[in-house]
Amino acid sequence: MTQRIAGGVTYRHYDIDTPRGVTHGHLLSVDLGAPGVSVGLLYPSVVGARATVSSLADAEGAVAGVNGDFFNISEAQHPGVSPTYAPVGPAVADGRALKAAVPRKQRFGPSLPSGTSPEDVLGVDTGGRARLDRLRLDGAFTTADGTVQLHGLNQYALKNGSVGAFTSDWGSRSRLRATCGSDTSRGAPCSADVHEVVVRGGEVVSTSDTPGSGRITGGTTVLVGREAGAQRLRKLSVGDEVTVRHRLVPSTAGVTYRFAIGGFPVLRGGTPITGLDTAASAVRTAVGIADGGRRLLLFAVDGARAYRTGLTVAELARVLVEAGATEGFNLDGGGSSTLTARSAGAGGVSVRNHPTDGSERMVANGIGVFAPK
Repeated sequence: MTQRIAGGVTYRHYDIDTPRGVTHGHLLSVDLGAPGVSVGLLYPSVVGARATVSSLADAEGAVAGVNGDFFNISEAQHPGVSPTYAPVGPAVADGRALKAAVPRKQRFGPSLPSGTSPEDVLGVDTGGRARLDRLRLDGAFTTADGTVQLHGLNQYALKNGSVGAFTSDWGSRSRLRATCGSDTSRGAPCSADVHEVVVRGGEVVSTSDTPGSGRITGGTTVLVGREAGAQRLRKLSVGDEVTVRHRLVPSTAGVTYRFAIGGFPVLRGGTPITGLDTAASAVRTAVGIADGGRRLLLFAVDGARAYRTGLTVAELARVLVEAGATEGFNLDGGGSSTLTARSAGAGGVSVRNHPTDGSERMVANGIGVFAPK
């Protein structure tokens, strides 16, 4: 049975047969062309934080929502280093670039299918059309000695030898994690050669050999470097003039995104992409694009014990095709998988699937559905 959530937004749940038995799916259909209907990024006001999908949806007045990107959930391999809870991929909220993608080997989540990238996003452009794309960081800082490329924007991990920028959108979590791991291993030790420079009003106001924490005020940028990047930052002193710039550049020319979230593609042009995993089944969350980008399909597998056989990534792509999608995008799964929607007359959303943990997990971000009540 299909339930109306709002004008242009419907919900249904149904059984899905797999070779391992029956699992259960929850599906929101969102007509982006319906009056007043839109989607946007749900996140807890800063990048380095987490909250439940239902609390994020209610705080923003969303009528429905699902969990979003994979995120820095733990740091067992780096004793004494706190997780940041920051997402893996790029994120755009209300047209503002919040963060860029971490290096491939520093990701959390399953291995990426061939031909995909941590920079892949699902986005909705300023014309209200949903599409798959990539968002690449274009940034640099300039001093009297020249210009140095940035390799990070509000990220929990930086590539070896690079410099990243942190702004007020980062939040108050420690920036130490950005200097841990390596280009070949997320669990590699933290770098012993790091440096941090705080820039405010176009000049250096402080420097440190230990990445800090705490809220970053508006108009302030913290530059964090490791190895060669740290050595470059050590050349700066308090009072030196520094100009910092950064933006996210889409692969699709001429497109500006109002909203974008990270994950990885599983379906293009109505065909599952090559190399999708056919062995590991799990509870999953995904988004399908239909009707030429004018309709979004938000999908989550139920985590109740009776249905926990779940879906492989290849099966997930097939399910999205059967729901009418021509493009598909995989999001975080397992205990993070959460689909919420508001019932008629209710003051807030309710969780429609059964999370595997028995209750909602706090997550880094999600996709909110907004519509006139």
